[in-house]
Amino acid sequence: MESARIVGALARYTGDFALAEDLAQEALAEALVSWAVDGVPAQPTGWLLTVGRRRAIDSFRRRAARDDRYALLARDLEETQPGVDALFDPGAIDDDVLALMFVSCHPVLSREARIALTLRVVGGLTSDEIARAFLVPVPTIQARITRAKKTLSAARVPFAVPEPTERGERLGSVLQVVYLIFSEGSFASTGDTWMRTDLADEALRLARVLVRLAPEPEAFGLLALMELTAARFPARMDADGEPVLLEDQDRRLWDTAAIRRGRAALAHAASAGRGLGAYGLQASIAECHAVASSVAETDWNRIVLLYDALAQLAPSPVVELNRAVAVAMAVGPAAGVALVDAMIERGELAGSSLLPATRGELLARLGRRDAAAAALEEALALSPSPSERTAIVAKLDRLRSG
Repeated sequence: MESARIVGALARYTGDFALAEDLAQEALAEALVSWAVDGVPAQPTGWLLTVGRRRAIDSFRRRAARDDRYALLARDLEETQPGVDALFDPGAIDDDVLALMFVSCHPVLSREARIALTLRVVGGLTSDEIARAFLVPVPTIQARITRAKKTLSAARVPFAVPEPTERGERLGSVLQVVYLIFSEGSFASTGDTWMRTDLADEALRLARVLVRLAPEPEAFGLLALMELTAARFPARMDADGEPVLLEDQDRRLWDTAAIRRGRAALAHAASAGRGLGAYGLQASIAECHAVASSVAETDWNRIVLLYDALAQLAPSPVVELNRAVAVAMAVGPAAGVALVDAMIERGELAGSSLLPATRGELLARLGRRDAAAAALEEALALSPSPSERTAIVAKLDRLRSG
């Protein structure tokens, strides 16, 4: 939970991104041994940071005993010097997380490497989770992350939030990382839970800081999307932790304050007069759901138009699939099935459970129960998430019992 903040503080302290991550891992390894004997300290984050900085001193000693940087560190690290631990106050390192994100999204890296590295180090996602987000093999992601760390080290990238004039070229990558972290929190791709609200909450915190740091329309569009999506969190799981689909949710549980914040952020994004970007368009779709009293009362025709615009601006198979669902709601399930079948013929989202799961639901609405069951069985076999498989099994049970 604190890994990004610890790595961020140590990166600022040492000026070496790769070393900071190694130091954080060494501190954790020491904690696993020490805490088992002595118990967990009252301030575990501070304990880890203290161990990390001591390991940093040892590292610099080994590298060059007479190095000027070591001499400076040694002078500053006198235990009796007032304020020496101020840099390691857990309550004072929030901005280090954002700085770490901007460092990871440095333009010296390719866009794919920036996002993969930041998701791993800042977001704390596993290589498996990142690979699923990119729809690429796990070894590809691992290689990108390794190369990115070496590139940052070789380029001697300084640890700092860049000046305003330098933020623009990194902002797009930072926004995408925050979005992917939030997406993993909203729909956990691994584990036994349907959502990871701690991850989504951290992404929301970062988005709120970002709109202050870089008040661009697309930053407000992303914040709007996340607020409007998070507003539905209280209704998305039942008392047993089982998922509740949109059509079955008690909308009285939706967070009206989050909806107001999201709509305000969306209005701010639109007020720039440049047209909405990809996040703003998705936020507009989320707004359609937020203001509707039920699934039946939702403005599905407007949602289809918004997906049309999104497909032009940021085309992807997932956008196409969501558009197919919207078309099914606006026109009828047969039209949605035709669009999904066309995607299958083109080989899109091959190996993903999303296509067969969606196709199964649409076929069930058409009354084609056997075909729907076959599609859901295929989705069940492809799904990597226990919570998603639980939801699919529930759909199969309803289909067979109905």
